[in-house]
Amino acid sequence: QVQLVESGGGLVQPGGSLRLSCAASGITFSSWTMGWYRQAPGKQRELVTTITSGGSSNSADSVKGRFTISRDNAKNTVYLQMNSLKPEDTAAYLCYAGYYYSHYWGQGTQVTVSS
Repeated sequence: QVQLVESGGGLVQPGGSLRLSCAASGITFSSWTMGWYRQAPGKQRELVTTITSGGSSNSADSVKGRFTISRDNAKNTVYLQMNSLKPEDTAAYLCYAGYYYSHYWGQGTQVTVSS
């Protein structure tokens, strides 16, 4: 059974930083592409960033230069460091795990950027 458990969300002021974590179980973590999606109320889920098993990352233009994804295969955990947060970053952030035709998402952790 695949489980993706996110943590680290919260309320932050514009310009602030947060670090999200996602602990994965039920998969051979080091072989899977991991990533983060986000979904704001009334909007479609969108890809934020991914990192492959080899460590290559890909990010949406809206977060390039501000968000950094990393992974710790020893801890089966993927991280999202978010800096220079903007109100438009407000959303539920969902952890993603993918391997060929298998795709999983976590329940999400809420990030609210507001003064």
